[in-house]
Amino acid sequence: MDVEKVVIVDFGSQYTQLIARRVREAGVYSEIHPCTIPLAEIAAMRPAAIILSGGPASVHAPDAPTIDPHVFEMGVPVLGICYGMQLMAKLLGGQVVPSTDREYGRSELSFAAPCPLWAGIEEQPLTVWMSHGDTVLQMPPGFVVTASTPSVAIASMACVERRLYAVQFHPEVAHSERGSDILRNFLFEVAGLSASWTMASFVEEAIRAAKERIGDAQVVCGLSGGIDSTVAAVLLSRAIGKHLHCIFVDNGLLRAGEGDEVIGYLQRHFDLNLHFVQAQETFLSRLAGVEDPERKRKIIGHTFIEVFEAEARKIQGVRFLAQGTLYPDVIESVSFKGPSAVIKSHHNVGGLPETMALELVEPLRELFKDEVRKVAQELGLPDFLIWRHPFPGPGLAIRIIGEVTRERLEILRQADRIVQHELAASGWYSKVWQGFAVLLPLKTVGVMGDERTYEHVVALRIVDSLDAMTADWTRLPSEILARMSTRIINEVKGVNRVVYDISSKPPSTIEWE
Repeated sequence: MDVEKVVIVDFGSQYTQLIARRVREAGVYSEIHPCTIPLAEIAAMRPAAIILSGGPASVHAPDAPTIDPHVFEMGVPVLGICYGMQLMAKLLGGQVVPSTDREYGRSELSFAAPCPLWAGIEEQPLTVWMSHGDTVLQMPPGFVVTASTPSVAIASMACVERRLYAVQFHPEVAHSERGSDILRNFLFEVAGLSASWTMASFVEEAIRAAKERIGDAQVVCGLSGGIDSTVAAVLLSRAIGKHLHCIFVDNGLLRAGEGDEVIGYLQRHFDLNLHFVQAQETFLSRLAGVEDPERKRKIIGHTFIEVFEAEARKIQGVRFLAQGTLYPDVIESVSFKGPSAVIKSHHNVGGLPETMALELVEPLRELFKDEVRKVAQELGLPDFLIWRHPFPGPGLAIRIIGEVTRERLEILRQADRIVQHELAASGWYSKVWQGFAVLLPLKTVGVMGDERTYEHVVALRIVDSLDAMTADWTRLPSEILARMSTRIINEVKGVNRVVYDISSKPPSTIEWE
């Protein structure tokens, strides 16, 4: 995109995405690139500023990640964070040594010299988040100490003339007081950038770019009803109108009333060119007798591709496939650490077979999830669509542990409907990241009336998160949990026990399969 750009060089930190999010929250566009990127490619991007991320390695390790030292000669402001600071010091002639007292967690930062990074920050000391095993013992020529902690003499350094700055702590994490202000000072006081990255400007540019690239060609888009595919579809519809063909596949694994609610609204208010495919029988027949979660995911994924491909081939002149790919997906594929291990082989539906020979259109590939919701607001989508909880591509199949049958689907739909209703009625739906029911593959003894029962167990999974990369179980008030449990047991035939999942991610995942 033709906007001021901050390039974030990733050395493997678990917080790298947070840096990008903080920069964007300040109104400046940022991109993450692995530290293996050649200097020429960085230069070709014409960055307005560069940030070197933290990382788990020691700069003294034989295979320690590094970068071309000429990056500091580009005349571009550079901020090194944690490992980025240590690497900057080493490459520019300073000395880095293993710490006598390693710092992990909160520490007290005191300013040692005036610095643009501290502009407008008067309170001292600041509580900041440290995570390092090495320390800068001697700074490179031209640098001065700008802050210290009780155990680290050089906790921040700067070479103002060359606009090179470095901090040993992590300003991007919420635990660091005034961390966002420190990053904003780098962007605006040091680099002189403007806060021009807005979702209104993104929408305008995305529509223009789509029109230019697609022209009169036809585009197919798999519409799931989730926020990502919905925003991608509405955005492209604004750009190319009826040249966009949205295909909604009802796989029989949706929540109660989901297809009618979402698709009906989109047809009425956005006049989408929609192809509705009823494929419940196909999916359910192929899932019969299958209990292994990986097999279920693969069957659903392959069947979706088969059904989608058949429908897409009915449309003449299709040249593009639109997908709601988000920036975290792009980052994972090029991360310094390499593609992430396969935790879920099919969370959202991937690409179609190469035999279709379609070019990808991914209008949201530069955005984080929270930015997608802001785009949705710009496009006029209603709150019930914008703030819908994430729903996995395989649908209820991965919330039924074991075999998927019509009977078990109906039990789960009824239980999940109660969970959604109680979350909404109590005002908690908008406070949590995700809440749903899971049907377990076991039965337990109970007593209903004067009779002994032997029926199903339903688990409730309700979590807090910012981006689903990490999550913690929600401390939902006990009276709300009690209402959910009572209603499920009383209203859903075949259930006599409800349990609450109190595990976090990691080590658990949000979904059960």
